Amino acid sequence: MNEIEAVLNGGDMTFEEAVEYFRQRVPVTAKVFYSIAYDYRVLAFTVSGYSKLQILRRFYEELLAALEQGNTLAEFRSNMNGFLEREGYEGVTPYQAENIFRTNIQTAYNVGHYKQMTDPEVMKLRPYWQYDAVNDSRTRPSHLAMDGLVFPADSPVWDIWFPPNGFKCRCTVRSLSRRQVERLGLRVETKAPSASMLADGRFVNIMPDPQFASNPAKTPWRPDLKGYPEPLAKAFREREKSGPGEKA
Repeated sequence: MNEIEAVLNGGDMTFEEAVEYFRQRVPVTAKVFYSIAYDYRVLAFTVSGYSKLQILRRFYEELLAALEQGNTLAEFRSNMNGFLEREGYEGVTPYQAENIFRTNIQTAYNVGHYKQMTDPEVMKLRPYWQYDAVNDSRTRPSHLAMDGLVFPADSPVWDIWFPPNGFKCRCTVRSLSRRQVERLGLRVETKAPSASMLADGRFVNIMPDPQFASNPAKTPWRPDLKGYPEPLAKAFREREKSGPGEKA
C-alpha cells in the first residue's frame, strides 16, 4: 500500500501543500465548470449531479476537513449523507463517495508532492521522476503501460502525465537520484510512448483518461483573477463574500 493509499484508508492526512492547493479551489455548478476553459478547471470544484451551491459547498467543506483533520472516506460519506438526507436528497452510494473522495484527495496530495519535488534543492539531488501505477487488476491498461517509466523531472511529459490521470486513479510519481537510476539499471525516456504491448499481450494506446491530460499543480493561483475566465472570477468573488470556510 503506497503512502496515499494509507492516507485514504485512515491515516495522517495533514499535508500543508495539499491543503493549500485545495483551499484555492472554488465550488461552482457543473454548468459553470464546463464553461471554464479546460486549463482553468483545476481551480474550480464541482460534483456531478448537484446544482445547488449550498450542496457543493458542503462537499467542498467535508473534503477540506479530510485534508485538514484526517477524516476518512467512511466519515466523509456518513457526514455527507446525513446532510443530504436532511436537505431532502438521497445519500451518495459507496461508489460515488469513493469516486468523489479519492479523486479530490489524490489530486490535492499529488499537487503537494509536486511542489515538494520541484523544490530547487530537491531537483538537484533527485533529478528523475518515475511513474508508479498500483499494478493490480483494477489498474487501467494505459496507466499500467506507464508504470516504471522514468523521465527527467523537468520533462514536458509531466505536463500531461502527472497523476491523477483519471477518476479514482491511484497512480503516483516518485523522485529518483542519478545514483538510484544507475544502480537499478533504469532507462531515462525522452518522450512518453503513444502505444505499447503489455506483458499479458494486450496492445494499448497510451493516454490519460478524458479531462485528465494536465498537471493541476502547474496552473498558478492569482487572487487578483486577472486574465481568468469570468465564470471562475465570478464564482471566486461570490465565495469571498460568504467566506470559504463558512458553513452552508
